[in-house]
Parts: sequence; C-alpha cells; structure tokens
Amino acid sequence: MRHRNTGWYWLALLALLPAGCGRGHEGAAAPPPLPVAVVEVLQKDVPVYSEWIASSDGLVNATIRAQVLGYLIAQRYKEGDLVEKGQLLFEIDPRPFQATLNQAEATEQQATAALSQAEATLEQSQAEVARQEALWVNAKANYDRFKELVGRGAVAKKELDDSIGAERSTYSAVAAAKANVSAAKAAIAVQRAAIAAARAAAEKARVDLGFTKIVAPVTGIAGIAKAQIGDLVGPPPATMEEITTVSTVDPIKVYVPMSEQEYLAAARHGRDAAAGSIELILADGSRHPQPGRFAFADRQVDVQTGTIKVAVLFPNPGNVLRPGQFARVRAQRSMKTGALLVPQRAVMELQGSYQVALVGADQKVDIRPVKVGQQVDGLWVIDEGLHPGDRVVVEGLQKVRPGMVVTATPYAPPATAAPTKEASAQTPAPPAARAKR
Repeated sequence: MRHRNTGWYWLALLALLPAGCGRGHEGAAAPPPLPVAVVEVLQKDVPVYSEWIASSDGLVNATIRAQVLGYLIAQRYKEGDLVEKGQLLFEIDPRPFQATLNQAEATEQQATAALSQAEATLEQSQAEVARQEALWVNAKANYDRFKELVGRGAVAKKELDDSIGAERSTYSAVAAAKANVSAAKAAIAVQRAAIAAARAAAEKARVDLGFTKIVAPVTGIAGIAKAQIGDLVGPPPATMEEITTVSTVDPIKVYVPMSEQEYLAAARHGRDAAAGSIELILADGSRHPQPGRFAFADRQVDVQTGTIKVAVLFPNPGNVLRPGQFARVRAQRSMKTGALLVPQRAVMELQGSYQVALVGADQKVDIRPVKVGQQVDGLWVIDEGLHPGDRVVVEGLQKVRPGMVVTATPYAPPATAAPTKEASAQTPAPPAARAKR
C-alpha cells in the first residue's frame, strides 16, 4: 500500500514540472536597450595642414673662447641670463699683459730718444759738410791763383805745393763730412724702424691686455660656464676651446626637415604663401602664440634622408624658447570645403584601421570602417565612410555590437566649470606661498 502511494506521488510531481517551467520563461522581462550618447556628423570647411617634427636653434650661437693664455680670476655674468652685447663675462689675470705693454712702451720711448739723437747728429754732420765745402772752395781758389802766378814766375813753387795740399785736405774733409751725414741718415732709418717695431709690440700688448676682459659679442642667453675661476684658459690647442656660448633667441630659429616633394610644392606656390599661418606646437601640446615666417632653405638635399632643412623664425618674447627644444611645426596648405568631422573619442582604432559606430533610424547599431584625415581642435576629419547627418556613438562605444538596439541621446561635452570661491579657499597654497606665510 505504501509503495503504490509513493508512485502516484512522483507521477503527479513530474506532471507539474513542465507546466511550472513554462510559466517561468514566459514571465521573464527582456533587458532594456543600451543607452548611448550620439552626435551628428559635423560638416564645415577646415584648413589642411602639413606638420613636421622640428628642433629649435639660436639665431646666432656665439662660441666664447679666450684669445690669450692666462688664468681666470672672475666670472661677471649669471649663467642662463640675458646678456647685452659688450657685457663683461670673464676676466683673465691682466698683470703679465700689463707688464708686456709697459715694456713695449718703454722700448718705443727709447727708440724715440735714439731717433732724436740721430736727427741731431745728422744736423751736425750736414753743418760740418757745409763748413768743409766752404774751406775746400777757398783752398781750390788759392790753388787756381797760385798755379797761374807760378806760370808767370810771380810766386815760388813751394807756395803752389802748399795750396795743392790745402785743396786736397779740404776735399777729403768734405768727403768725410758727407759720409757722416750718410751714417746719420742710416741711424735715423734704423731708429724709425725700431720705433715702428716698438709701436707694433705695444699695440699687440695693448690688444692682448684688452683680451683679458672677455665680453659678449652679441645680445643673447649666456650658457653654463665650462671654465671655473683659477682655470688656465687660452686659444686652442693650448687649453680648452670653449668657455661658454651666447645664443640670440629672439627671434628663435626652428629647423624643419622637409621632403623634396613638399619643398618643390612650396617653392612653386611661393615661399611666402603660408606667411602668418606657420604655427609652432610645443612639447606640452600648447601652441606658441606667435606665428612664424620662412627664413631660408639649406643649399642641398640630404641624400640619405631625402629631406632639405628649412629654417623658420618665430618671435620669442621673454626668451621662453631655447635652443635644442623639439616641437612640431604646422603650416596651412589649403582649405578643405565641406569636410566631415566627428569627435576623436567616437573613432575606434584597431591595428591601424579605424571604425565608428552608427545608430540608424531604427535605433540599431552599425559598425562602419572609415578613413580618417587630420585632427582639428579635438575632431577627426573623416575622408571616407560617413555622410552628413549620420549619427555616431560617442559614449558607450565599447559596449555596442552590430545590430544591437540602443537608446540614443544627444551627446553633451563636459563643461569645465570655474572653481568656486569655497573651492579656491580650500585649495592648498603652493609651497612658495606657504613658506611666505
């Protein structure tokens, strides 16, 4: 009796199970559509840019070297500061050069005194020549008269011989006096040459003494000193070649490696076609406020890279930009009319290909490949794959699948709210401000 009742129990239970399971599936609610934020494809005219990786350099980079050999005794500038042309940078011990100058000036004075003495000797020798010539003229006149008188028998032969001796003696005295004049003139020439040499030595010593004060040849930013007080400096190869560098950075020069094709295109359209539209994008992503202008192109193309170096000048008030910085230079090439744009966050990238998620009129998702162009103010330019009026998913992009039904709402970009007074009051002060307090 017990076994019969147990069988009927299990049969009744099995009969009820399918009915209960069927009622459970019929009562389960379907999941709601996924909420997403969409935006319509924007269509407008946008400028087309070319962009290059660039490096900055000083307009003038003056390498400061010592022109004389000596020991540094002072550094008169602050490293990294702006220095003016002619400003004193370093001093070399001037004492040896001052001594050399004093010696050269003394030698010049000695040569000048010797010249004065030689000129006085010349005057005396010339006066002696005049006196001896007068004596010779008188002696020759006596000789001529006695020779005539001897022929007449008016005087003795001895008086004629005496006149001959006097004439020859005075003639020899004249020759000796003239030789003294020549010697005096030679001495004057020697002393004048000595004066010229002494003056040249004094001028060189004076220049060398001036080189002990090393000044800035241009106005610019002075670099870190590569020599310290007490170091022996001088022209190469005696010592180090460079003490520091002064770079003119306003305007600053930016080098752009431009391809041959880009260079030829720019040359055909004129170098000033992009004047006022050359921009400098800094390493932190900010844009330099001053536009650049074309300066020059290098004389040749690099055969290894196929690029030519082009220089662009940017005003640099405040000397914020420094040589050696890397940045991006962007120049407008043309204007693209009717370009299609979507937010950058609406574009998915996968292994070099790009996709967007569209929401159709039936609220179903369609994943579509697109071809992107340049980026403009946080937007992608879409060259292929979209049409005006298409709605693309901006938020919820990672959760959508092809054919999925979604609930689309307009995308609202987050607004950057200004800090309130309460928030500003609670913001901790920077370390410098706290230190002052």
